[in-house]
Amino acid sequence: MTPPPEPRNPGTPEPRNSADAWEAKQRDMSQAVIEIDGIGKRYRLGVCHAMHKGLGDRLRSAVRRTGRRLVGKQAAYQREDVWALRDVAFDVKRGEVVGLIGRNGAGKSTLLKILSRITEPTCGEAVVRGRMGSLLEVGTGFHPELTGRENIYLNGAVLGMNRREIRDRFDAIVAFSGVSDFLDTPVKRYSSGMTVRLAFAVAAHLDPEVLTIDEVLAVGDAAFQRRCLGKMRELAGQEGRTILFVSHNMDAVATLCDRVVHMRGGRMIDIGKPQPVIARYLAHQGQGTTAEYRAAPDATTELQGDVPGARLVQAGLIDAHGGPTQTLRFGEPFAVRMNWRLRANQPDVSFTVRLFDQSGRLLFAADNTADPHKPAPDVAGGVQVACHFPYNVLVPGEYRVEVSAWLHPGIRLEQIDECLRFVVHDVPFQTDRRFAAVASTLVSVDSQWRYRSAA
Repeated sequence: MTPPPEPRNPGTPEPRNSADAWEAKQRDMSQAVIEIDGIGKRYRLGVCHAMHKGLGDRLRSAVRRTGRRLVGKQAAYQREDVWALRDVAFDVKRGEVVGLIGRNGAGKSTLLKILSRITEPTCGEAVVRGRMGSLLEVGTGFHPELTGRENIYLNGAVLGMNRREIRDRFDAIVAFSGVSDFLDTPVKRYSSGMTVRLAFAVAAHLDPEVLTIDEVLAVGDAAFQRRCLGKMRELAGQEGRTILFVSHNMDAVATLCDRVVHMRGGRMIDIGKPQPVIARYLAHQGQGTTAEYRAAPDATTELQGDVPGARLVQAGLIDAHGGPTQTLRFGEPFAVRMNWRLRANQPDVSFTVRLFDQSGRLLFAADNTADPHKPAPDVAGGVQVACHFPYNVLVPGEYRVEVSAWLHPGIRLEQIDECLRFVVHDVPFQTDRRFAAVASTLVSVDSQWRYRSAA
């Protein structure tokens, strides 16, 4: 006979509020939900006859040999191994949002397919603890002949929901997707954007413990992308969901993710906080690109006649030491130096420099309209103009520079949109504390603080 439980002291807190329960919860949150240990995935191009074991493989091999004999090709296919993934290893804790970045073919999607058990690894091991939802390709699990309503139930079942769960969340899924007017229309008549909106809505309401998302938001409109990012933040922050997020949108990765994994050639080459990893990735992307502009030879000739004119001959990015560069460090001074050719005896000429981020957003602009030292109206021929920035307010990332020349009151003489491109890729030691506070912003504006006693 089981003895009755001992009476609890009324002064003792409930177990769910006790220190032991709190420590248990912390251990649970720190436990790795995803463990990736030495994962590798090999694909074989061509045919290796020694590896044919099944009847289907032998039949396909016989057909290929017959085809080669018919066309007079006796050379056998050579085996070629291609490693889509090689020795990838990292852990993801509960509630983390981890971004995977890298160029096309880096192995990001292959890794998600292995974690989602769509394909098996060649070597290594991947352990996923908890219910997983995957959104890897637009319309995965959708039948084009079925309506949106029917596909919600079909896709929900594919993702692991039972009929009651789908029915309870049906209205929320439809409201989130925004396709209520087309709910009874076959999905084959949906646009790609409508399809991915419905697919994401189903996956987001699966309530998975682990959600994998592979670059599917790129086909949605801007408003829906913001809604999706908000939903992912809600899942990760408020509900403790774990998310693996593959995207080429560095802004989304930087703002959403707790950590970022940079993959290249199937290998994991970098992992850490979003901004530093993204900055190093962009710096590598920018290798071989010179932050310098040179006009065509005919632009260097003298500007003649009575028509006002200005031509940009050369432009470049200058670092803190006065030398040309294509990379900058956060917090350090830099300059945009331009060589212009002007026609003589024309009205006042002004120059403008505008900086944009990788998403095309204008960050700030500078012009010399009110500068008392700018070239006089009667200056002709070549003139060198340098726009100095005493403090680099740009956080790590990739940027482009637009330069232009204007006549007062607003007649544009010359504008080069893609004049320069450069990367901010590092954080000097003396500014690393300040950078930690502004890493998620677009720019870091210098400020002065004053203090005095208050009554």
